[in-house]
Amino acid sequence: MHGTFLVRLGAIAFVAVILTLAAIELARRDEAPASPPAHVARPASDPLRGEQRRCQQLGQKAAGDAVCLRVWAETRDSFLGRAPVSPAAGDGR
Repeated sequence: MHGTFLVRLGAIAFVAVILTLAAIELARRDEAPASPPAHVARPASDPLRGEQRRCQQLGQKAAGDAVCLRVWAETRDSFLGRAPVSPAAGDGR
């Protein structure tokens, strides 16, 4: 009887391994193939991008440049999804 128990235990282990491998294979087939990354449409020329490059090349001097400060404010507002603040409105100071 001891031998029969080992044979049954081996058969159960074999079936368990086969079922596990089948489940893994089925899961692989169900996975959708990776889609290519979405293409982001960019305008042909972005004047803000050119100003950003100019300010980058200025280095420390850009911190005192009014144009660079305006460009950075526009960039920040665009990134945060806020409407640009008009210079006439001011900040109340």
